This record gives sequence, C-alpha cells and structure tokens, in this order.
Amino acid sequence: MMNAPAAVPGVPTALHRGEDELPFVEFEDNFEVQLLQADVEAGLWVVRTRIGPGKTIQRHKHTGEVFAVTYSGAWKYLEYPEINTAGSYLFEPAGSIHTLHTPETNEGVTDIWFAIRGANLNLDADGNVESFLDAGFVLEFYLALCKEKGLGRPNVIGA
Repeated sequence: MMNAPAAVPGVPTALHRGEDELPFVEFEDNFEVQLLQADVEAGLWVVRTRIGPGKTIQRHKHTGEVFAVTYSGAWKYLEYPEINTAGSYLFEPAGSIHTLHTPETNEGVTDIWFAIRGANLNLDADGNVESFLDAGFVLEFYLALCKEKGLGRPNVIGA
C-alpha cells in the first residue's frame, strides 16, 4: 500500500465533502437540493438535485453558463427534443431559456449535478422576470432550510 503524498506547502489543498456530509433538503414540492459549493463573489453555485417524476420547473433564463451531468432518471427541456438520461452531459450557454421537465413515466427520482454561473432568472408566461436564484440566494436559502429541519449548518464549500 502506498502512502499518500504530503500536501505541498503554500499550495491550496483540494476540498472534499462526502455525500452524507451535505444533506438534501426539499427546495420545493418533489424537488430536493444538495448544495455542494457556493462562491458568491465568482457567482458560481454547484448543486445536486433529485427531482421526482412529472415535475416541471418554471421557465427560466441563465445569465451565465450551466454544466450538467445526469446520474439517474430522465429529463428534458420542453423547448428542445433531446432527453437527458444517466450518463448524459449538457452544456448551456449564457442566455439560454428553457423549462426543465421530468417525464411522469420515470421510475424513481432523476438525479442531476449542476454547476451554474450567474443567476437563474425565473420567467412568467410573458417572459418577464418574476424572481431569481444566484449563489448568494441559494446559499442562504439552503442553510435556512437545513436549520429549519434541525440539520445544523452543513460545511458547504465556500460558505
């Protein structure tokens, strides 16, 4: 068995969080979020989501890029034909607008990892901004939900 090399003095170390260190909390009905990282200054937030079958997330626009990896289940954007399934990778350019949907035929939850730069602007039927999510909002909301559920303050990277 080899010994792990020692950290190099003066060089930042990698940060690790085990799956059980950061709880999933219900963000809205049939939609759980695990906040992995929030860098408010850089406008980056990294979340893992678990979404039940037949769930539609409000139409929204991204001000920055989004990177997504699907672990299980299936989902799509109502505006596009492609379906994301386990193992799928998706890149969304800044300015993209779409409505996330999980088919009712899904068996179990759809598990997706997202890295999001900038804000998520939630749009009404006329395309007007109703609300927004960004790294600062998601961090505060996630920590408040954890506290409300008696989960303490998780050690989110960047918090």
